[in-house]
Amino acid sequence: MSIERFEDLIAWQKSKDLSISIYKSFQEHRDFAFKDQIQRAAVSIMNNISEGFERRSNKEFRQFLFIAKGSCAEVRSMLYLAMELDKINQEKCKSLLLQSEELGRILGGLIKSLP
Repeated sequence: MSIERFEDLIAWQKSKDLSISIYKSFQEHRDFAFKDQIQRAAVSIMNNISEGFERRSNKEFRQFLFIAKGSCAEVRSMLYLAMELDKINQEKCKSLLLQSEELGRILGGLIKSLP
C-alpha cells in the first residue's frame, strides 16, 4: 500500500509536532529575531516534506527531503544556542533536541527508501 497524502507520512506528522513544540516553547520570548528564525526553520521542515511529496517525483521529493533535513539541523543548532543563552531551560531543550534528532533519523531513512 502506497501513501497518497503527505499528511500520512510519519516524517510530516513528527515535523508538525516539532513545529508546535517550538512555537509553544518560544512564544513568550522577546528576542523576536531569534524566535522568528527558529520557528521558520521548524516550519520549513514540514513544508518541504509536503511540497516535495506533492511534486510526485522521487527525484524532486528526495531533494526537498534533503532541504527538510538541513532545516532540522538548523533547529538543533539554534536549540543549543538557546540553551547557552538561557532562552530555554536545559530540560526543555533536551526534549526538543530528542524530537529533532528522531525526526532527522526518520528523514534520513525516508531519503534512503526512495528508489
